[in-house]
This record gives sequence, C-alpha cells and structure tokens, in this order.
Amino acid sequence: MDKPYDSLDQHFKLPHIRSIGTDRPMQWLRMGWSDMRDNLGASLSYGVILAAIGYVILSYAANKPYLFMAAISGFMLIGPIAAAGLYEISRRYEKGEKISFVGSIRGLARNADGLAMFGAFLAVALIAWERLSAIMFALFYRGEVSDVTNFVSGILGSGSNLYFMAAYIIVGAVLALVVFSLSAIAIPMVMDRESDTVTAAMTSLRAVQVNFDTMLLWAVMIVALIGVGFASMMIGMVILLPLVGHATWHAYRDLVR
Repeated sequence: MDKPYDSLDQHFKLPHIRSIGTDRPMQWLRMGWSDMRDNLGASLSYGVILAAIGYVILSYAANKPYLFMAAISGFMLIGPIAAAGLYEISRRYEKGEKISFVGSIRGLARNADGLAMFGAFLAVALIAWERLSAIMFALFYRGEVSDVTNFVSGILGSGSNLYFMAAYIIVGAVLALVVFSLSAIAIPMVMDRESDTVTAAMTSLRAVQVNFDTMLLWAVMIVALIGVGFASMMIGMVILLPLVGHATWHAYRDLVR
C-alpha cells in the first residue's frame, strides 16, 4: 500500500510507488546479473570504459589526498548518469530485444535533453563536494598531505584528526543521501517514461521515503560493491558497475507501478 506524502502530491503528478520488503535488493542484483550475463559484450564494454576513466582520475589524484578522497566518493555521485546506457540495455532486453553497445548509446539520444539536465545536476553536486572536501581539509586536517600514503597514516595513526574525520563523514553522508534520494530511480524513469527531470527526481524522492529501510540497505550495498571495485584497483569495476547499473533498472521497475 502506498504511503501518503501530500506535500509532494500537491505539486507534482507522481506515479504510484510500491511498498516493498528489504529482501528486494538481493533480487535486483540477481536480475541485474541475468541482464549482464545475457548482454555480456555490451555490458562489459561499459564496465571497461568506466573503470578505465576511474583509474585515470584516481591516478591523477594520487598525490592530492583531498582530491583523491573527493574522486572516490564523487565517483558514486555521478554513477546514476554514467550507467544510463546500462539502463537502456535492460529496458530493451525486458522487451525481448538484444542490443549492442553502440545501439545502447544511440538509444540515449531519445532522452538526450532529460539526461543532460540530470547530468548537469550531478555535475554541480560533484563540484560542490570537491569544494567542500577542500574546505574541510584546510580547516580540520592536521598532518602531512604530500601523498595518499601520508594521508592514510595521518588518519589512522593520529588522534588529532578526529574532527576532520567526523566532519568529512557527516557532510559527505548528508550530500550523498540527498543525491541518492533524488537520483536512485530518476534516470531510469526519464528513459522509460520520457518524464521531465523534476518529476523523475521527485518520484525518486518519494520512493526513498516510502521504502526508506529498503533503499538505505540498497545504498549501503551499492557503496560496498563499488568499494570492492576500488579495492581491486578498478579491475572489479568491470563487472560490478554493470551489475549495479542493471540492478538499478530493476529497482525502478519494482518501485514504480
């Protein structure tokens, strides 16, 4: 049964949102794995490209600790738009169609305006996070920042950076929650229903409100999977990014009636 959120309903014509159980994220991953397995070439092409881009960015930021931290967390902020081609693959596969990597890119042109608008929003969020990260380093961090190794040892080996850690985690978590709530299923909805960006974002927000426990679990699972990808020096991203992308499409289909 849908839960009422009158403040949103007064201003936006939103589709009905299903109330689902906390077991659903695992099912989304299973269905995402099936999509990836049956569209392996196209899916892994996105994985390889995005992993390579991520590796280049992290290599550039390796000697800039504040930028390195912002790049890792920022990678997750822009993930929804980066996975748009994977949503297109799942959308077409759901209809019984097989689609190539090039075909999925062409399919994005159908919703180019909506995707561009949402991409601009995520880019602003990423820039804001990079600036906030730099400010927190300047205000709270005490220690050497010449490279990532010194930074990690300064965090783990000194109690003088507790304020920095607290500020970084709290500010980052708040920004991540806002971005996740507005984008969790918004881009799949734009591609599926050709909705305007604002309506799609408000639908995503409502889906998170109605199923907060489930969506919080889903967010934690995404962070854990992407974290494994980073820990593997981006090699694991080749598989994990397509998996999360396809699973996100099924999250949208499960949540929006």
